Amino acid sequence: MAKLSPLMILPPVIFAGLAGMFYVGMMREDPESLPSAQIGREVPMVEVTPLTGHDTFTIEDLKDGQIKLVNFWASWCAPCRVEHPNLSALAAEGIPIYGVNYKDKPDAALKFLDELGNPYTAIGADEAGRMAIEWGVYGVPETYLIDGEGRIVTRIAGPLVQRNIEDTLRPALDNIGD
Repeated sequence: MAKLSPLMILPPVIFAGLAGMFYVGMMREDPESLPSAQIGREVPMVEVTPLTGHDTFTIEDLKDGQIKLVNFWASWCAPCRVEHPNLSALAAEGIPIYGVNYKDKPDAALKFLDELGNPYTAIGADEAGRMAIEWGVYGVPETYLIDGEGRIVTRIAGPLVQRNIEDTLRPALDNIGD
């Protein structure tokens, strides 16, 4: 009888482990969403520099008792253009939106706002990307729903389009109101 080498067992065991991980990943509630360790925590640091002619904000503004959105965006970001009309519509509904211009040139950011309109209650620049790192931003655009006490309720990675407004943002807003 031939002796079975442990090295012959290793590839099927590794394959089974990877297949199990992929299966678990695909069976998540929303397999396309990126996880965030920030959900339920207080907002991280707010460190922005002013954009000429626009009010900026601090961490205290995010803890003022009102529900709000914090949106990370950039003028060079094509999906940011896609989401911009939806941000404007949410601002028109009375939802305060705080903008964080991510790793952008100030002139380009101002031109973007002049061209598309400014939906932001206040805005600041994160030129080095340090604030985005603290918040756990994967890339722009990303939007965070903040409750009145300054805790992160939910995060939407990617452009804020109708589907995730209806499927994620509105239910989260309703839950805060309860």
